[in-house]
Amino acid sequence: MKKAISANIAGTLFQIDEDAYIKLEQYFHRIEAGYNYSAEGKEIIADLEIRITELLIGRIKDRSSIITIEDVNWAIGVLGKPEDLGASQGNQSSGRDNPYYRVVRRLYRDPDNKVLGGVCSGLGAYFEIDPVLIRVIFVLLLFVGFGPLAYIILWIVIPKAYTVTQKLEMHGEAPTPENIRKYS
Repeated sequence: MKKAISANIAGTLFQIDEDAYIKLEQYFHRIEAGYNYSAEGKEIIADLEIRITELLIGRIKDRSSIITIEDVNWAIGVLGKPEDLGASQGNQSSGRDNPYYRVVRRLYRDPDNKVLGGVCSGLGAYFEIDPVLIRVIFVLLLFVGFGPLAYIILWIVIPKAYTVTQKLEMHGEAPTPENIRKYS
């Protein structure tokens, strides 16, 4: 029989196995020790807590599920060990060689670089081209007649990137502390 503990991670309450709680607590202690003297250390730790929360929420089946050691090991595998995150040496891991995380590029509207609805900047991020080029194409399509209709349809169909995770997916970047900080 295992003990289940209620844990509040980044403002979200989880039921977590005792061994998983201990592992997660040790993980955060190691990260805190590595970033303790950094000016941005508290912000990085808070961002990592939010990312762990997002990963664990995506991992559990329903809100009454208990987080297990396997879930915590998976989340740590996605984010990387504190040494991989640069907590002890000060260098950042790219995260692309992480065997637990595959970088997925998804199409979202970009709320940070929008002119109207963020459609062109989202398409630019997805296809890795300058959004100005896509805006010029839509202006040219305006003269053909179906540019505004296409833009409105895309505005309705393409979801907006709200979270840091969605912004990372939009740009096809791994969830490293450096990238999380960039889109926070």
